[in-house]
Amino acid sequence: GNYPRALIYYKKTLKIQKPSLPHNHPDLAMTYNNIGIVHRNRYDYSKALSYHKKALKIQKPSLPHNHPDLAMTYNNIGLVHRNLDDYPKALSYYKISLAIQKSSLRLNHPNLAVSYSNIGAAYYNMRNYREALSYYKKSLEIRQKSLSADHPDLAMTYNHIGLVHRNLGDYPRALSSHEEALRTQKSSLPHNHLDLAMTYNNIGIVHRNLGDYSKALSYHKKALRIQKLSLFPNHRDLAGSYNNIGAVHCSMRNYPKARTFYEHAIHITQQSLPANHPNLQKYTNNFESIKNK
Repeated sequence: GNYPRALIYYKKTLKIQKPSLPHNHPDLAMTYNNIGIVHRNRYDYSKALSYHKKALKIQKPSLPHNHPDLAMTYNNIGLVHRNLDDYPKALSYYKISLAIQKSSLRLNHPNLAVSYSNIGAAYYNMRNYREALSYYKKSLEIRQKSLSADHPDLAMTYNHIGLVHRNLGDYPRALSSHEEALRTQKSSLPHNHLDLAMTYNNIGIVHRNLGDYSKALSYHKKALRIQKLSLFPNHRDLAGSYNNIGAVHCSMRNYPKARTFYEHAIHITQQSLPANHPNLQKYTNNFESIKNK
């Protein structure tokens, strides 16, 4: 988590390596990749991209075409493109990474599950839900074989699959996937862990879609309770929960309460996100749609 210190350390490493190693040495590529990852975690995506591409430039001529390090670099570049919301480009790099892994790793290797999940996420962001579901299921298959039943990555995969089902309008399947995620998380996480809050919100949204408003409210309130304990007061995730509760009250035609929760969501988002952020637009639209009801 201490990215400035990590950056200083890797740059010192680079300073030592550059004069003493050949310009195409694999250790140099590794350092470039590490620096790229730090820049990505600091949201400096153009620098991240530039360092990952330096790594790739060294690795391509000097490593066998199916070397795992190459797969890792292609995946790193894909992740940056995802952060830049360029999902088609992210997808193309993920697929190159996957092709390399398939030729060099055993069939149920955990890295393959990560690649399937990344590809699923890219398709999900592109609203190609059928493809997303297919890749998430491949990821799940490997994770069920290679991870313990209470592993957080399993829960995350169940949640991803639930989101796809929800977007396909298959609410019973969505509910079942999110509940599977919740069971997995409850057996391994502290009761106030933020991942639980995310799953409670997912379940709440599906209950609202199914018209079960009292259950929806109860799950969103559980999520909010956890978030209030763990997040600073103007965190964007809190705004999401307030908006979710507002939406349930709106569905119940309890407009004064809905307005109050939408206002909370707007107020937090104005403090925590840029003025042109889509979340702010969404919450404002929600409020405006019931302002006079």
